[in-house]
Amino acid sequence: MSAVDTAVSAIDAAIGETGGTCVKCGRSLADSPSDDFCSENCQALWRTEHATVLPGHEVLDRVTAFVRRFNIFPSEHCAPMLALWYAHTHAADHFYVTPRLILSSVEPGSGKTRVLEVAQFLVRSPEMTMSATAAALFRMVNDGPITILFDEVDAIFNPKNGGNTEDLRALLNAGYKRSATIPRCVGDAKAMKVQRFPVYAPAALAGIAGNMPDTITTRAITVHMQRRREDEEVDEFWEEDVEQEAEPLRETLAAWVATVVDKVSKGRPAMPPGVRDRSAEIWRPLIALADAAGGHWPTTARAACSHFVEAANTNRSGGAVRLKLLADLHELFTRHDTDKLTTAEILDALCSLEEADWADLDGKGKALDARRLAKELKPYGVASKDIKQPGGKVTKGYRATGPGGLADAWSRYLPSAATRATSATEQVNEVADTGGVAATSATSGTSPPAQAGIG
Repeated sequence: MSAVDTAVSAIDAAIGETGGTCVKCGRSLADSPSDDFCSENCQALWRTEHATVLPGHEVLDRVTAFVRRFNIFPSEHCAPMLALWYAHTHAADHFYVTPRLILSSVEPGSGKTRVLEVAQFLVRSPEMTMSATAAALFRMVNDGPITILFDEVDAIFNPKNGGNTEDLRALLNAGYKRSATIPRCVGDAKAMKVQRFPVYAPAALAGIAGNMPDTITTRAITVHMQRRREDEEVDEFWEEDVEQEAEPLRETLAAWVATVVDKVSKGRPAMPPGVRDRSAEIWRPLIALADAAGGHWPTTARAACSHFVEAANTNRSGGAVRLKLLADLHELFTRHDTDKLTTAEILDALCSLEEADWADLDGKGKALDARRLAKELKPYGVASKDIKQPGGKVTKGYRATGPGGLADAWSRYLPSAATRATSATEQVNEVADTGGVAATSATSGTSPPAQAGIG
């Protein structure tokens, strides 16, 4: 007999014994639209009590696998971290801190919204929103519990849009700690009083990089999403199907968290080396849950923690300038039919382009230089490295292929026609160059052209 059949049989048995009363509390069903429960609260409590509780490591494995069906993530650490973050929302009231989750990207179409769309079926009491005012969020959090899933939040904090975002920033900033309240005057002039609004609530925020206030990002775990390539496949997202599939998984997750919440809320988990202060504070709930889950999860969670803390201060701002730079570099490497060019060769070539602005970036005669080139390419995971020249001389430059190369960014962010223009970089033999590169996703060869994901 399945778990569903068992639950139905239990309800039928309870109804037979009580007749016309709530299965959970025994009150009359006279005013309830349900044949079994007097309220949604009783229904939720009954389901939690009768849910099948699986081992924590198995529950988190299932959530991770489910999350990976609908997104291509830039790191192996992303999906396990999201599984733990979703789990912590079911016990947030028992923690002193709820880390903000930021889904950022250099460009639109990188899968941020899809992460939120999946999350709404796995977190506790989701509230999907866009352009919510601070006053509305104050009330929603006050009436909670809720988990805020805020899409396109970059548009609100973009200084070019004007407006006062201080109240919203204060809510998201302070609301990561359970004890936080924000006082506001309410009522008319004759009956004005101060009301302290509790603002503690889990929050996931999605938006284009660069506009999020530092006071929020320092309290967050940030995933720098990327567009997926054409060879990277994900499951179709049909919301009604995903909702139905996720419901038993969410209930299983909530049921397991309920069995360990007292233990994890008092836990003092050991942090990875170098993780301290605020970083340790925001990761404590997730690592405590991982320790309670057992299996590979204590190791997996700490590896994810180290990864995200190390990458926390990386600048991932986007913009049309970077896309133009990628396109011009692709044309340059294609024209030279090469896998590598020195920085000096690149700058000379770009600044000589008559219809480009590389020789005068700011309208004041300042040309693109090595420092600015590195800064513009860093968000894409592209970094310079040492390139050996004829005669043994070594100088800085950029590669198309290999770790830190340009090919991965070309495949993700340039139109298909551009990335199909050449296959030369696939056929160039690797040279024994040495040098440090940025540790981000990159492919070893010119990858298939980009395919925009859901933004």
